[in-house]
This record gives sequence, C-alpha cells and structure tokens, in this order.
Amino acid sequence: MAYIITEPCIETKDASCVEVCPVDCIYEAPDQFYIHPDECIDCGACESVCPVSAIFPEDAVPDKWKSYTELNKKYFENKK
Repeated sequence: MAYIITEPCIETKDASCVEVCPVDCIYEAPDQFYIHPDECIDCGACESVCPVSAIFPEDAVPDKWKSYTELNKKYFENKK
C-alpha cells in the first residue's frame, strides 16, 4: 500500500514531504506532488510533516478525495 497526496496539496506544494522521504518516491507535477506506489516503502514520514494534511495511506483516503487515488495511478501510468 502506498500513500496518496490529495487536494490540499494543490497550489500549496510545500515540499516538506519530499525532503523527508528516505527513498525519493515523491515526484513534482505542475499542480501537486505524487507518490510512486511501487517505490513507496510505507514509512509514513511524509504524512507526518505535511503542513496541510494532504497525505493519507491509500486505504484511508477520505471519501471526498478518493478520486486522487486514481489520479495518482494515472500520473505514473503516463510516465511509462
């Protein structure tokens, strides 16, 4: 299971999560950051430093932001 970055990240892009990620699995896009599901080691370091509480374990993404799980998947599919 990976972590998902959701709506509060849009336009904020603080990058605290990028700085603490031990495996560099967080990628910057024009609108927000995305966590690569195959590279994430589920350490949770990113979640605890996010200043806007935008990061959730995939199985705990709030219903109102469930669409971000699919957006994350599509982002990395398009990178192949």
